[in-house]
Amino acid sequence: MEILWLAAAYVLGMAVSRLKLPPLVGFLGAGIILSLFGFETTDTLHEIGHLGVLFLLFTVGLHLRLKSILRPEVLGAGGIHLALTAGVFGLIASLFGYELVEAVIIGILLGFSSTVLAAKSLEDRGELGAFHARVSIGILILQDIVAIALLALTGGGVPSIWGLALLALPLFRPLLIKALIASGHDELQLLFALILAIGGGALFEVLGLSSELGALVAGALLSGHKLADELTHKLWGLKEAFLVGFFLEVGLAGLPGYNELIFCVVILALLPIKSILYFFLLVGFKLRSRNSFLVTTTLTSYSEFTLIAGIVAVSGGFIPETVVTSFALLVAVSYAINAPLSANVNALWSRFELSLLKYERDVKHPGQQVVSLGSANYLVVGMGQAGSSAYEYMKYYGHKVIGMDADPAKLEENIQSKRRVVYGDARDPELWENINLENIKAIMLAIPNPGTKVEATKLLRQYGYKGDVVALTMRSDEHKALREAGATAVCLPMSQAGKKLAELSLEEGPSESTSLNLTFDR
Repeated sequence: MEILWLAAAYVLGMAVSRLKLPPLVGFLGAGIILSLFGFETTDTLHEIGHLGVLFLLFTVGLHLRLKSILRPEVLGAGGIHLALTAGVFGLIASLFGYELVEAVIIGILLGFSSTVLAAKSLEDRGELGAFHARVSIGILILQDIVAIALLALTGGGVPSIWGLALLALPLFRPLLIKALIASGHDELQLLFALILAIGGGALFEVLGLSSELGALVAGALLSGHKLADELTHKLWGLKEAFLVGFFLEVGLAGLPGYNELIFCVVILALLPIKSILYFFLLVGFKLRSRNSFLVTTTLTSYSEFTLIAGIVAVSGGFIPETVVTSFALLVAVSYAINAPLSANVNALWSRFELSLLKYERDVKHPGQQVVSLGSANYLVVGMGQAGSSAYEYMKYYGHKVIGMDADPAKLEENIQSKRRVVYGDARDPELWENINLENIKAIMLAIPNPGTKVEATKLLRQYGYKGDVVALTMRSDEHKALREAGATAVCLPMSQAGKKLAELSLEEGPSESTSLNLTFDR
């Protein structure tokens, strides 16, 4: 039976994805449709969904870093926003007949924004390292910490006295990290992550605490290690697959009743206000209008944590079971609203830029971008492996070169390697409008994300740069888009390397010193 339900989820997920909506909307819809035909959840589906939640919370724990939230714009704007929205939503819940404790919990849960949706949209746009992304993730981590507290308070049951022993878990971090390193990078590493996620949940459950909290704490024990991101990527697909069961199970609870449906309509009507509040709070904490707008768009949604923590609160008897169906509908519709906003965020900013710039404070802004490149004659945008190699080549031959990146971690790595680098977001029109490029003979784009390269090329030409724009790409379709955007030359290294290998294989006796010299298509 479950396989048919998964097939239904696949069909509806595929259908909504064709409409440029997140597949999650289809998964919830499949559950609701099945419920209308009298189907109910099963123990197997519940276990699949529960594992998905554990994996999700484990990956969230992997990125729980206090330094990410110890910033005024995160603690201030994020904290004030959560307090205000929780108060407003809690008040509305009380007007719909919920008791005080129920209304407070519901209000807090509705104050969250989606971590999964934000991370996915930022990753798709290649902006995870940008300043506005770090602010967004910081605010989401702050909300996650509040969610952790709710999970702990509403997990149900009476904690065992032995639960105090969990305070000693940080002492096991060095041992766990050694085991993680010893696991390598393949199957053993994934198995180690699964053991930690499921084992952490089981340990907390035995001690009278929620298994969801246990999975999150297990991930937090590895937070900050260089392999944490690799673990996240390993678990991403598995987590997504198992979460289908969770959203199907939520959908199988059916549609909300009349009173809950009206409640949903009111809360959805407040989503724009919740969103706009982010913008003005962030501008108040000195962010530029563009960064505030990008953060606002990223956080315009209700959260999967609303569902997860809501189900835990239901199991503990803190809120009525019928609330979860309302949460499911709210999350699904908000995801559908967020998808086109995130996909067209830069076009939306161009449309509303003049209207929103007037709210920007005339102060030094966090994440301020460079306006001068000094005496440099060449600029490398994107200081990963390819960009760093290009920088070293130019430097070796005596050219004045400077690097640029939007990821602070990459900037720090390059500074440690004695390279001259500056911060800059290549998709930001204000960067190319204000920066002085008079002495720059050529700009090399070594950015991984295809859309960012094309957008940066268009902006450079739009704001009058006449020099060479040389781009590195891996795909022929991207090659065409870059040439149409105004790139002077485009390098297709894999294609050109393959041709060179074929040429070498046809030669009678290639010497050991023969090298692969890549060429640029001009």
